[in-house]
Amino acid sequence: MHLESYVAQLRQELAVAAEAGGEETRELAERLTAPLQSAVRLVLLEALSTAAEEITRELAPGSVDLRLRRGEPEFVVESPATGAEEAAVAAAPAAEPAPPVSYGAKDGAVSRISLRLPEELKTRAEQAADREGLSVNAWLVRTIAEAVERTDREHDVRRRSAPRGGRYTGWAR
Repeated sequence: MHLESYVAQLRQELAVAAEAGGEETRELAERLTAPLQSAVRLVLLEALSTAAEEITRELAPGSVDLRLRRGEPEFVVESPATGAEEAAVAAAPAAEPAPPVSYGAKDGAVSRISLRLPEELKTRAEQAADREGLSVNAWLVRTIAEAVERTDREHDVRRRSAPRGGRYTGWAR
């Protein structure tokens, strides 16, 4: 989506409005147009971002994100996991077999976090997501969910196998 056409339209509307005020008003409008361009782009981006958040609330567990690529906004739509995505996940080699983990928002609640990654790790995550046909967000959610499940399983195994020092506790009849 290119914002330039919207900025140009606003610039034209400002010029038309300035014509009614005479030469001095027209000159003032021309001087204000250049500094207003970045402010207008920022306001448009904010409006688009707010719209994406509202749409995300309606789509949950899917989402709509607004990303800036080379100075232009781009919408990224992520739908809930489909059969094709689940098949791709199942076909991916895993260190240990584990049931598929699904963290779809059942009540529509989705939380956002800001994650800062070293550039190299971000690039590798993007490549891994691309190889599996997933968005980076979907890949990260799946990867984190699998890590949490694995950690929980390991914790349960350690807790069950921990020695109790040869003592028995409980009631006997």
